Amino acid sequence: MKNFITFEGGECTGKTSIIKYIEKEFEKLGITYITTREPGGIRIAEKIRDIILDVSNKEMTPECEALLYAASRMQHLKEKVIPALDAGKVVLCDRFLDSSLAYQGYARGLGMEAILKANAFALDYLPSLTILIDLEPEIALKRLLNKDRESKKDRLDSEGIDFHKRVYDGYHEVYKMYPDRIVMLDGNKPLEELQKECLKVIIDHIKE
Repeated sequence: MKNFITFEGGECTGKTSIIKYIEKEFEKLGITYITTREPGGIRIAEKIRDIILDVSNKEMTPECEALLYAASRMQHLKEKVIPALDAGKVVLCDRFLDSSLAYQGYARGLGMEAILKANAFALDYLPSLTILIDLEPEIALKRLLNKDRESKKDRLDSEGIDFHKRVYDGYHEVYKMYPDRIVMLDGNKPLEELQKECLKVIIDHIKE
């Protein structure tokens, strides 16, 4: 899906700040775009997001979690992403299928193949470019110590460090699966430098 651009990485890797920067630069350049997120982006998917991330849903099984993500994803694609792409817009999406592969497929132990099967409908709509922010979880999760962020911890934020290490390893496995689509950027770089690097990768991709 040309000009469908997704952003991936573990918790607190700076994706939100990078996307906001890209938005501002796109405005300056006159690039027509939309931003969205997974799970979420539309009414139904946002409701599913609330269920998935609710800290009180401790009994949720990995299988249930994976299928909720898949359901949200397909509704989001059909209702928002595909119409925007058909209209000639660039779509900037915070997370997509790669998150399910890293979190549920690898970290939850369901297996990559099981996640691909659960997301069979979405496989026809893979992004043309994915930016993966590579940052060790021990460093990234220190940002949770920020008081404002701490008060907003969701069900995934609240997982132990071992889980987030598995997510980190999972993303590296996903990168091996899709090396032609995924560009891995060093999340240890200063945010301003990382933002500019990300913008260059995106602009070069759009111009292809």
